[in-house]
Amino acid sequence: MAYQPSTDRYDRMQYKYCGNSGLLLPRISLGLWHNFGSVDDFGVATDMVKYAFDQGITHFDLANNYGPAPGSAEINFGKILKENFQGYRDELLISSKAGHEMWSGPYGGNSSRKNLMASIDQSLHRTGLDYFDIFYSHRYDGVTPVEETMQALIDIVRQGKALYIGISKYPSPKAEVAYEMLHDAGVPCLISQYRYSMFDRAVEAEILPLAARYGSGFIAFSPLAQGLLTDRYLHGIPEHSRAARATGFLKIDQVTEEKVEKARLLNELAARRGQTLAEMALAWVLKDERITSVIVGASSQKQLANNLRALDNLAFANEELVEIERILRL
Repeated sequence: MAYQPSTDRYDRMQYKYCGNSGLLLPRISLGLWHNFGSVDDFGVATDMVKYAFDQGITHFDLANNYGPAPGSAEINFGKILKENFQGYRDELLISSKAGHEMWSGPYGGNSSRKNLMASIDQSLHRTGLDYFDIFYSHRYDGVTPVEETMQALIDIVRQGKALYIGISKYPSPKAEVAYEMLHDAGVPCLISQYRYSMFDRAVEAEILPLAARYGSGFIAFSPLAQGLLTDRYLHGIPEHSRAARATGFLKIDQVTEEKVEKARLLNELAARRGQTLAEMALAWVLKDERITSVIVGASSQKQLANNLRALDNLAFANEELVEIERILRL
């Protein structure tokens, strides 16, 4: 039986305008960094994408190197679109990125014009799309002049290969150069993507204020600190968790006793709020008005459903915020 999306899907999600634009993003977006590659179960991946759309998640975040194997997340997502979402392209917001190592040789993993132009063509081919809604420079590589990278992004928009562009993980001085150049070219930076969670707050000092000053939306990845801000590691490392997988990005030595103890205390506070730790961690990121959306990764439909419940309670009492700060300083 052909997939038929739920008719009330947009009533189930909260949306927010992305920076100084007319583009609405769901407060929770689905990332395909994990669990959508060639090593993963395609049926489970398909069910998660369909469930996400049924819940009003319209934004799906990719990158050319997502997998493993690199590129396979885009291939699998393209298959899911072709098999289930014919006729719904205009209701989807699909983003991809380039800049990390993707293919061998000197041109396969930096932020040069050569890499970005080749990468977007490859990514469009893998997904079967005519354009991306958002295309990012995935990183500042430390070598390529920001002006070269930004000109490539400007040209990508003008060529019709992407509607909007964004930057990810740029240090603040380079981000400011990017924002200025893009603004002057009439192709403003729609969105900035950075790691942000209760366990990683580096963006608060400079990046968040800078993005807001230039009218760029902000989307946080790893808001659950790769699972550390869930109840998954409170009593050890489960057999099939990210930390236990050889292909995972969370390593066993990152699951420190110090972080686990903080997670235990935060979990107690979350329970008093009537939330899971994961729900509270997502709500904590979303409480900041400068945050447009958070990207969650999920290994199952059930896990995604649990994350979406964060939207039921985004408000914090001042006493709760004080207690969170106290725990994080331990």
